[in-house]
Amino acid sequence: MRNSIFSLPPRRGVGLPHRCSAANTGQKAAWTAVMTLVSAPVMAQQTVPEEPGSHWLGTITLEGSVAASGLDLRTPSNAGSRLDLTPFQTPASVEVIEGETVRNRGQRDVNQAIVQNATGISFLGSPGNGGTSFSMRGFAGHGSVTRLFDGTRLYPGSGTVTFPFDSWNIDRIEVLNGPASVLYGEGGAGGAINIIPKRPLTDRRQTELRGTIGTDGQRGLAFGSAGPLSDVLAYNFGISRTAADGWLDRNKTSSLSVSGALRWQAIEDLALTLSHDYSDNEPGAYFGTPLVDGAIDKRVRNRNYNVADDLVRFKDGYTQLRAEWAPADNITVKSNTYYLTSDRNWRNVESYVFDPGSGIVNRSDYIAINHDLEQIGHRSDATITATLGGMENTTSIGFDVNRIKFRNTNNSPYAGDSVVGFLTPEPGLFGAYTLKTTTDTTTDQYALFADNRLHVNDQWAVVGGLRYDHLHVRRVDPGFTKNFDSVSWRVGAVFNPVPDVALYAQYSHAAEPIGNALSLAGSQKDLKLTKVSAQEAGVKLTLLDGRAEATFAAYRIVKNDLLARDPDDPAITNQIGQQSAKGVEAAVGLDITSNLRIDVNGALVSPRFDDYVQSGGDYSGNRPANIPRRVANIWGSWGFAEGWSARLGTHYVAEAFTSDNNKTTRPSYTVVNAGLQWRPRDNMTVDLNIYNLTDEVYATSGGADQWLLGPPRSAALDVNISF
Repeated sequence: MRNSIFSLPPRRGVGLPHRCSAANTGQKAAWTAVMTLVSAPVMAQQTVPEEPGSHWLGTITLEGSVAASGLDLRTPSNAGSRLDLTPFQTPASVEVIEGETVRNRGQRDVNQAIVQNATGISFLGSPGNGGTSFSMRGFAGHGSVTRLFDGTRLYPGSGTVTFPFDSWNIDRIEVLNGPASVLYGEGGAGGAINIIPKRPLTDRRQTELRGTIGTDGQRGLAFGSAGPLSDVLAYNFGISRTAADGWLDRNKTSSLSVSGALRWQAIEDLALTLSHDYSDNEPGAYFGTPLVDGAIDKRVRNRNYNVADDLVRFKDGYTQLRAEWAPADNITVKSNTYYLTSDRNWRNVESYVFDPGSGIVNRSDYIAINHDLEQIGHRSDATITATLGGMENTTSIGFDVNRIKFRNTNNSPYAGDSVVGFLTPEPGLFGAYTLKTTTDTTTDQYALFADNRLHVNDQWAVVGGLRYDHLHVRRVDPGFTKNFDSVSWRVGAVFNPVPDVALYAQYSHAAEPIGNALSLAGSQKDLKLTKVSAQEAGVKLTLLDGRAEATFAAYRIVKNDLLARDPDDPAITNQIGQQSAKGVEAAVGLDITSNLRIDVNGALVSPRFDDYVQSGGDYSGNRPANIPRRVANIWGSWGFAEGWSARLGTHYVAEAFTSDNNKTTRPSYTVVNAGLQWRPRDNMTVDLNIYNLTDEVYATSGGADQWLLGPPRSAALDVNISF
């Protein structure tokens, strides 16, 4: 429990008013809105031009203009390499989602910002995994989608990552689609997501305030300020406090996010930055809605079947000291020493099954858990630019070391059950329980890595990477030690037939763990890392004098050495399985006129188990659970009058199987979000955001008996003042 691309979704039985299906009125209206959007897009704000890495708070709406909020093909990024290449120069699918784009679109939650803006990502989060699980390129979960904060990998403890969640202090989100082991170590067969906080500003001072009120008792205040303190000191500080009564019974939420940084220009060529990020998040303890005949009964859409004294709370802290040194014009050295902590607590009844005979709901899985995680590490790399045989050559070499201590205490074997009414559940209390330590591990990791780009001529460049990883896991009770070693590499080429077109291809080899290194079980200690290989080819281009950008990619990824039962002896489990995925992705950003813009992206993926036998049967040929075959986003923006702008966004996810046996599915869904902005003064905006405009009843995750529903229609009013 912890653990054609843009074609319209197929119509399903219209005589089932209580089913969460693509045929309901909300879905039809949503897709009507999408088609209308193409002919009448709606506006975003023009961001103040800033130096790379310093995208911050202030925004300006210029009359008759629309900001390019899309692909950022010419912005340097470390998502695809350590060489500060732009996505246009990188032989991989790389996206940069600016923080201002996220906030302008009313996306306060980082995870929703990822799925509603990036290409081909679907959300699978639940309170059990921290609400941060995704599917990318046919692979799902934290093991296959690597999460990072400011370049530091967030290792999932028992399949859980809880930080960060609030978009107020985010500078940008960088996404790498496809295997990421060569950059971040074992894992990441589907991709990697790096969330980068705001930096101190050295050239100006900027301050912003935001106040929020909304439906379901939404309220919030946020403050941010950055700028120089002297010729050698600069700062950044941000704080966001939110709360809501919740759209479910007894499901209040609250959060606090604080971020601060101080930059010191010690000498001309050396800068040091000390920063700390902290979050205290109570996201609500909703674990799902029981199904009736495999569907949602709308009468219980807002019912909470958890106990009255439920608990979900995550506290995370991240402190880092960064150094940037340029000892010569062609050499840059970067280092980062960091300390990360997570304190997570759950106390909930998590499983609900409807009994059609009695009309009651049977509850089970009385689960109380505490995670205590501590991660300390250091990462350094040096980038050297030189001329090799008349060709420009850039090389980055470095190392990464860390130690992670993880302790999981809980009340397993999670005994207990109860019954509640279906329409009016009486919650009751969790009852007495005792926590005991079930996982106590210390994981030491070190890695050596290198990246290189050889700029052969004006048309050709070759980019490669190599990484060696070593993990040493020590577990207490059952006591054992285990070493894992992996070598990841990739090589790719970029060809520019003309300056505004880049054709690329790459091959990569990666590794991924069985289960989770921090909570490695005794039964898994003798297993080896799975092997991942991938091929990708694509094109990136700029059109219409820079008013349009587009990308297209096709890929195939194969993962070998999955756990599978021997078909000749079901009692034996070996690493003999294979899973693969192939697909295509496309994204387009277009300024139709000076005040009309549209951003579109979509993915079509075909995932399958090539060879996979389990105790439930032979699943070879089946689609893995929780993997939709189609995902698409459309955002439109329109500056329709002086001081007024509007926006409309649509997020579509196709149906997914709820288990590997492919016997039950969760229906497809479409969520439409809209916004209207009024700028009464140059430094002030009033934003009305409407979420789930069509009031779609949809599920983002869940199994055969219960689904986790997305929130119904809601609205929020923001007042932003900058100075």
